[in-house]
Amino acid sequence: GTRSAVLNTEARTVEADVLSRRCVMMRLVDFSYEQYQKALRQSAGAVVIILPRSISSVPQDVVRQFMEIEPEMLAMETIVPVYFAVEDEELLSIYEQTRAASASQGSASAAEGILFFFFLVLLHTATANGFQMVTSGAQSKAINDWLIPSVEGRLTGLGGEDLPTVVIVAHYDSFGVAPWLSHGADSNGSGISVLLELARLFSRLYTYRRTHAGYNLLFFASGGGKFNYQGTKRWLEDNLDHTDSSLLQDNVAFVLCLDTLGRGNSLHLHVSKPPKEGTLQHAFLKELEMVVASQFPEVKFSMVHKKINLAEDMLAWEHERFAIRRLPAFTISHLESHRDSLRNSIMDRRARIDTKALTRNTRIIAEALTRVIYNLTEKGAPADLQIFTDQMQIQQEQLESVMDWLSSQPRAAQLIDKDSTFLNTLEYCMGRYLKDVKQHHVKADKRDPEFVFYDQLKQVMNAYRVKPAIFDLLLAVCIAAYLGVAYVAVQHFGLLYKMIQRLSLKTKQQ
Repeated sequence: GTRSAVLNTEARTVEADVLSRRCVMMRLVDFSYEQYQKALRQSAGAVVIILPRSISSVPQDVVRQFMEIEPEMLAMETIVPVYFAVEDEELLSIYEQTRAASASQGSASAAEGILFFFFLVLLHTATANGFQMVTSGAQSKAINDWLIPSVEGRLTGLGGEDLPTVVIVAHYDSFGVAPWLSHGADSNGSGISVLLELARLFSRLYTYRRTHAGYNLLFFASGGGKFNYQGTKRWLEDNLDHTDSSLLQDNVAFVLCLDTLGRGNSLHLHVSKPPKEGTLQHAFLKELEMVVASQFPEVKFSMVHKKINLAEDMLAWEHERFAIRRLPAFTISHLESHRDSLRNSIMDRRARIDTKALTRNTRIIAEALTRVIYNLTEKGAPADLQIFTDQMQIQQEQLESVMDWLSSQPRAAQLIDKDSTFLNTLEYCMGRYLKDVKQHHVKADKRDPEFVFYDQLKQVMNAYRVKPAIFDLLLAVCIAAYLGVAYVAVQHFGLLYKMIQRLSLKTKQQ
């Protein structure tokens, strides 16, 4: 949130010459970083960026340009509050009237020296309607303690007590320049959708003894993912350092992190350390390659190796949290780089999700994971064997409904608490398929990375129709002129009256 959210200033658009102490309104379709910087340089009172109702209606080059600018807006420290508002007819009407008034002001300065034209422009400016933008409420305050909720559940394998565990992880929170508009469809609503579908599929396999595998499956929907995977960090600390009984204590086969899987024709397995031959991680990598090559040749698959850079403030992917604790882990995503702007943007909406690609990616992961857990390749199963068919097929309708639910609400970390409806619904969904489902609440470590949250993330802004300041000036001039004329008239009337009296007196004397 902004440190300075209270506002009471006159509205202008960037066409105006003077923006100091004005509320500058911009539409997304006309937005540019140069105009934004102009408003900040002139010490604007506030900036309001007007977003269209449907992001899909905006040209892709405009969306891409804003997504590239968004990290700069987030990184720049400014005392000018920046608001985002979704357009409607009234707001667009206010914007058009404000733009007309702002353009007239710009024309006035260009018309200096042409007295008559200047007078006309001045008159038009004075009689135009302006708007005073006012917000109510208290000034923003820092939030001292921020709670990170996460949800975990499990499927227990069949066999002895010391079974290997496969951990499946996805962070649920979203991120963007405006928390209340951060719906995070691809990042990381798609990851949570795949996690829930995998939970559904394997819960059915684990229901019957003949398909009950000898692996524990641990599912974890983590919070604080956009803030250096804080929920995962504290969950690991609690399970590895502060308890004697945990599925993470011993014999973790590998950790599979799901991130941005909702579009594209590529899949990348991001690793901090290439898996060694003979390990289950290496077997999973080979199964992914085989499933893609034999069943989905249109998909480009690759392994991306990136060492953990502890010198950076933020980790690249969630699997790095596990790798730091020496647990074998990797992240699967359609993005080749963790720096892709899609991961942290309010432009990441439902319309950008390709449901067919999401269903296909879910199937690739499910097929490869099943082949590893049941050791199907060594048992002679052909590479093109389709496991999830008929009654066990991936349910595209369910993936669509889950994506609709996830992307219909903002999931910024600042907005999710232990009493959140979203969190309780997520716990219910996981509870339909998993055992021992519970929420995990921890306090954020604000030093990793260093950050401060503020309240007042949502404000009501009122637009009052007013005349511009020049109207008051012109009115004052008119009143002064009227009084001047009246004064002169009275003076002249007095002199005339005296003259008449003198003439009348002379006439009587004669």
